[in-house]
Amino acid sequence: MDEEQLRGQIRDLTALLEVSKHLGSTTELVPLLRRVETATLEVLNCERATVFLYDAASDVLYSKVATAESEIRFSAKLGVAGDTVRSRSIENVPEAYADPRFNPEIDKKTGYRTRSILAIPLTGYSGEIVGVLQSLNKRGGVFDRRDEEAGMILGSLAGVAIQRQMLLDEFADKQRLLHDLAVAREIQKSLLPKGDPTVEGYDIAGWNQPADETGGDCYDYVSLPGGGIGLLVADATGHGIGPALIVSECRALIRALSMATDDLSMIMLRVNELLLQDLAGGRFVTAFFGVLDPHVHAIEYVSAGHGPLLHWDAETDRGEEINASTMPLAVWSEFDAKPGVPIKMKPGDILVIITDGFFEWINPDAEQFGTERIFEIVRAHRAAPAQDIIQRLHQAVVQFGRGTVQADDLTVIVVKRE
Repeated sequence: MDEEQLRGQIRDLTALLEVSKHLGSTTELVPLLRRVETATLEVLNCERATVFLYDAASDVLYSKVATAESEIRFSAKLGVAGDTVRSRSIENVPEAYADPRFNPEIDKKTGYRTRSILAIPLTGYSGEIVGVLQSLNKRGGVFDRRDEEAGMILGSLAGVAIQRQMLLDEFADKQRLLHDLAVAREIQKSLLPKGDPTVEGYDIAGWNQPADETGGDCYDYVSLPGGGIGLLVADATGHGIGPALIVSECRALIRALSMATDDLSMIMLRVNELLLQDLAGGRFVTAFFGVLDPHVHAIEYVSAGHGPLLHWDAETDRGEEINASTMPLAVWSEFDAKPGVPIKMKPGDILVIITDGFFEWINPDAEQFGTERIFEIVRAHRAAPAQDIIQRLHQAVVQFGRGTVQADDLTVIVVKRE
């Protein structure tokens, strides 16, 4: 090795040590990628550099940083960079236009002429491909063996730094999401009733437990002029933040409209119109909204796709399933807000307004909890307070599941005439 070659190696090592120091101190992905690009231009003495990140799930290479270019995205099955992913080794192309893998279309669009290419695999901690570092046009000639050696070191340093930063960003995103979900859950919890209503001659209790941080179910009570109490149970399709927003809008609309009119059909018609304006196709809400009149001991209601309602008749000691009175909300503009037959509440009668998360809970044998088991629990504990009946229902469905995860939101209102 002559003196000039030795000086060149020393310069390369010095530059790589400087790169290593800067890569370790950068704490954001895009500035890190820009630093890798700058280091490549310095160490390899080339005109342009591009950092392509590799998305293994879609087998795509994409750039967030490219000297003088906007973002580029293409299949990892294509081009010199794609071969670098598959071979996990350096691809040195001294004459780009003589290589069949080279795509000249980008040169045509940009007016830039690519002469030589050095494509370097970026490898992570365990040797997995993180991306490809592609340098173009060695100044004063073509990329040589020394460039390849320096490029391999640079690729290892950059690959580990990029993987580390991507993992840190992923963790930070997850933490932000968890924080946002916790805030959303607190907001949704604050929209639930602070307590159960006091109605002479009745014991009423409600309960909700979402399957995720936020849920697509809600229940509510609305105090109405004349002493009646509005009872709402609603269930938006799915569970999570999206359905939580939808069901919260449904709740707000029903509360607002019930202050203006006591016509249940008119309320539900208007709610359907407004939801149709806001919701994308395929989204809908099942909702029961009824009014308990404690003077005549009856519940008038519209049940929009929400059923069955479970009515325990104390006189006959039997349970009855009551189907929905009309279709779900936000399905069709020609909505028929048909009320159901008023439910007479005789002494000892119990009405269970419940979401399908209860009776559709599946155990390891693929058997659903069903409504009959709910009636059995209501009958066995009909003398207990409404809140106790709810607790018994929850305990029973969890025990029935035998370790299966709660797959849907659980919401229930129990109305018991004493």
